[in-house]
Amino acid sequence: MTVRLGINPITWTNDDMPELGGDIPLEVCLSETHQAGYAGIEMGGKFPRSSRELRPIMDQHHLALVSGWYDGRLLDKGLEDEWKAVQAHLTLLRDMGSTHIVYADTSRRSGGDLFAPISQRPMMKDSEWPAYGRDLTALAERMRDFGVGMAFHHHMGTVIETDAEVDKLMASTGPAVGLLFDSGHSAFSGGDPVALVKRHVKRVVHVHCKDTRRPVLEDARAKNGSFMQAVLDGIFTVPGDGSVDFPAILKTLKGAGYSGWLIVEAEQDPRKAHPLTYAKLGFGNLARLALQAGHTIAP
Repeated sequence: MTVRLGINPITWTNDDMPELGGDIPLEVCLSETHQAGYAGIEMGGKFPRSSRELRPIMDQHHLALVSGWYDGRLLDKGLEDEWKAVQAHLTLLRDMGSTHIVYADTSRRSGGDLFAPISQRPMMKDSEWPAYGRDLTALAERMRDFGVGMAFHHHMGTVIETDAEVDKLMASTGPAVGLLFDSGHSAFSGGDPVALVKRHVKRVVHVHCKDTRRPVLEDARAKNGSFMQAVLDGIFTVPGDGSVDFPAILKTLKGAGYSGWLIVEAEQDPRKAHPLTYAKLGFGNLARLALQAGHTIAP
């Protein structure tokens, strides 16, 4: 069983806040991704949305399109409307050979205020979970039959943020709902990334390797700061450069036979954290830690 190492373009440019790397061309992002050693990259806002246009660009840089984030609205829209809305994105991913969609349910977000306190985020009532679990499972089964599996992304500021909510999600859904395990979002939400991945490793289909700088995390939570301000303050960094126990996480994945992508995803201000420098650091650290945990890395 092998793993592949990829990266997210948020190292270079942040789609939520164009001031962060908005001037960095896609060409630079892709060329530096290859230069740093990665086999693939996830999709960002600067990527063409046509496989006919995107495929030759990816081939030119010898990169696979790993996956792509989707702003889900299942809780707001319901199953049928959500299925219709996701078709174009699924088609592009399938045509590009991506095996999973990064699906985060961003329903009920309060006006999309990136600088809202972390406590002001949407939540589901206990009574809503059973129906939501059924609908999410049905959506994931349709995606699977279409040719692209669901990797559900627990994420700060969404209805599935905390470790406890991930537990509820896994208990409320069927096996078609794969888990995108994100070490950084688990830690920022106040959770325990190692314990979380141990509980749900059999459902993990995709991994975002995001490290955290503990002093910034603790300050953000103590002050009820915002997600974006914490990013600007440097809460996230590449694997091996923070406080997350990646050796334990990678050993857990190895023990369960995980054979998917390991994605470096560490949103930072590119003016403070030089993208190529951190891309190389992330690749070197993650490759070393993965090999130490017993993984085989595909070329």
